[in-house]
Amino acid sequence: MNRMYAIIEREMRKFFRSPTLMIMSLMLPILQLIIIGNAFGGKIVGTHVAVVDHDHGPQAVKVREAFAAVAANIKTFTTIDYPNEVQAREDVRTGKIDAAVIIPEHYSRRVYSQDAPQLGLVVDNSDLFTSSTLEAEMQSLVGAMNAPQVQDRLTKAIALEVVELYPYVNYLKYLLPMTVALAMYISVMIGGGMLYIDDKARGVHEGYLVTPITKLELVFGLNIAGSIKATLSGLSIGVIGSLIAGLGTVFHPVIMLQMLCLIVAGSIAFNGMMFLLMVRVDDPLVPRAMFGVLNVLLLYPSGAMYPTASFPGWMQAMSVIDPFTYAIHGFKAVLLKDGGWIAIRGDLAFLTIFGIATLLIATPLFKRTL
Repeated sequence: MNRMYAIIEREMRKFFRSPTLMIMSLMLPILQLIIIGNAFGGKIVGTHVAVVDHDHGPQAVKVREAFAAVAANIKTFTTIDYPNEVQAREDVRTGKIDAAVIIPEHYSRRVYSQDAPQLGLVVDNSDLFTSSTLEAEMQSLVGAMNAPQVQDRLTKAIALEVVELYPYVNYLKYLLPMTVALAMYISVMIGGGMLYIDDKARGVHEGYLVTPITKLELVFGLNIAGSIKATLSGLSIGVIGSLIAGLGTVFHPVIMLQMLCLIVAGSIAFNGMMFLLMVRVDDPLVPRAMFGVLNVLLLYPSGAMYPTASFPGWMQAMSVIDPFTYAIHGFKAVLLKDGGWIAIRGDLAFLTIFGIATLLIATPLFKRTL
């Protein structure tokens, strides 16, 4: 144990004596949380919609009043008068405006005679987020205009009452579990994988093995040190990210304990996986080249940014064996849902078993290079 402790102490001293390395391993997840959380989490506002009015009747005025109410309140879009439909379509196509509403001739007459009145909406569907938002807003306005002026005393239509279990979760809070997992991954990749290969290339490991330190002690010492680094990164980002996202539940003692267990299990899983991938690698450039590839292969199929139910079958199969999937699911259950131990016991079991299994597989693959 003393020999293993010496390896752990050396790895931790080396890590703490590289402040730039520590800062960069923490800054990337925080920046990603702030930038992506604000870039994707907000409602679309300030878009420009052209209005081509061929009718100029009282019902067209009613449509314009509804548009003015949107511009004054929720500010999803503002309207611009266009003289003709051709120019409006061209400006939507070239990106000068985001959409165009066409009020056809005799629209008011058709409304009064209940002769299938229609409004036209031209959208740029190459931008799915903006176009879907505008379509939903226009559908809402049309539904409001279709409502009868005098409501029936007895409700005849089927109604849906939505019950939300949790307070409003904005995208910044939704991304927090991903940010904690990403911080652990970066710590393992930089403080574990890259440093491991660098030491191996410089012959540091060979120097260990001419001492009484055994191969098993060396492997476990390196991996324990890597797991400690990842645990410290996960805890730091968990607290800092919660403060940024305005999520105070992380400071509850029970939730903090659950989060700590998940971080430790996730650190073991990430570190065992990284050691298995790097155990036979000798070129120091390989882990640097693999960083982005592994990030894509592990992070996006995990459901961190989008639900896995929308994935094709082959991506869902990847998510089943991806340790990110279970780490992020556990963090969501703890930080966002207060699901308790029952919600995370499967995640803890998978991460722990995955980490131990990868380490047991990697240990016999570790070999001397001299």
